[in-house]
Amino acid sequence: MAPLVLGIDSSTQATKALLVDADTGEVLEERRAAHPDGTEVDPRSWLAAVDEAAGPLLERADAVAVGGQQHGMVLLDERGEVVRDALLWNDTRSAPQAAALIEEMGGPEASVAEIGSLMVASFTASKLRWVRDEEPQNAQRAASVLLPHDYVSLHLAEQGTTAFTDRGDASGTAYYSTASEGWKPELVELALGKGLELPRLPGTPQEVMARTAGGAAIAAGTGDNMGAALGLSQGEGDVSVSIGTSGVCAMVSPTKPDDATGTVTGFADATGRFLPMTTTINAARILEAGRTLLGVSHEEMAQLALASVPGAHGVTLLPYFDGERTPNRPDARATLTGMSTSTTREDVARAYIEGLLCSLADGIAALEERTGTAAARITLIGGGARSEAVQQLAPAIFGREVILAPPAEYVALGAARQAAWALAGTEEPPAWELTGSKTVGGDGTPEVLEAYRALKERTESWS
Repeated sequence: MAPLVLGIDSSTQATKALLVDADTGEVLEERRAAHPDGTEVDPRSWLAAVDEAAGPLLERADAVAVGGQQHGMVLLDERGEVVRDALLWNDTRSAPQAAALIEEMGGPEASVAEIGSLMVASFTASKLRWVRDEEPQNAQRAASVLLPHDYVSLHLAEQGTTAFTDRGDASGTAYYSTASEGWKPELVELALGKGLELPRLPGTPQEVMARTAGGAAIAAGTGDNMGAALGLSQGEGDVSVSIGTSGVCAMVSPTKPDDATGTVTGFADATGRFLPMTTTINAARILEAGRTLLGVSHEEMAQLALASVPGAHGVTLLPYFDGERTPNRPDARATLTGMSTSTTREDVARAYIEGLLCSLADGIAALEERTGTAAARITLIGGGARSEAVQQLAPAIFGREVILAPPAEYVALGAARQAAWALAGTEEPPAWELTGSKTVGGDGTPEVLEAYRALKERTESWS
């Protein structure tokens, strides 16, 4: 009988758990539990969710790994108790602190040279600085800091286990150096005004970091985007475009880009390579906002959009509803322009879909420019990718063929693949075949992207 592995995705919205055949990658059972909404969440709610979703599957697994939302700040005191609610990646209150830390590190070039990316409000270090500035009593109580996936992994481990993480998720904290491949404790002190205990890092990506109380191996786990790349079996030059709570364009690369503009982040991946990324705060919520505005279902919104024409008869949406990270405009808001008395509901729906896809097209272009590598394959994933309009219009906006991956929980699947890798101890992760993908093409509509970029340029000084 083949060994079984458990892959867990502790995302912003929910915990998803997959029990998987370690030899073939076949998903045998799937469970889910919701998380509270918001950008500031009690992390203990994630533990309750993982107990509900993964608990019934854990005793059947030979190994387990956790993929989790990146950047979130989990502060613990000397007893391992939560100091305050976790500030999540999409909490942008620390934007001024991020700017201050960039300057204190010596400017954008120095920031990128050390941590691989330009500091932004999403990164954990900026949230530590916010706590120092706004909640000094909590800064004083804090003894250690974990990422969300670290916190969940520790919960699954036998009592007495020391907290652990991986280089992929660590590279999004802004106190891990992608130059020296290790923690930079002095950057924690710079951010918080004191040192904190940091989780241990693996010696190899496939290292077994701990055991559950039942004896199952626990792999290092990783960030959600790194987990998705593993789940999709991405090779060098492949780009995944994920339309979830955030919009993420990620390219597997043997080297990290040094982008002092902050457009492309130089994150590490879960295999020893790098995962340059562009990330938007607004993604699937753009579709939700459009659906709510028009008073229709997601399916009806897609049909409305497809009934309009490329360019939506001049209506263009810049979809920065909740501020934006790429480009770095944390205080921006959305702009809908070009409407007239003849504008229809179909045009508005089309503008929302096109605005979403244009923001992602800019992300792909930035990856290609900063890495000097043309995208080998573009694969569309995430809940928002299930929209028929998104699927049909993506090739036109991107100007190339797009692979539609079959609906699946790719972060959890990637975590399961990492668990299988740790169990096997081989040099490379197990080869799991991804079946059911579909390639779609279409005539390009560069004029739509040109109109979007013109609007973006006009509004640059507004935020």
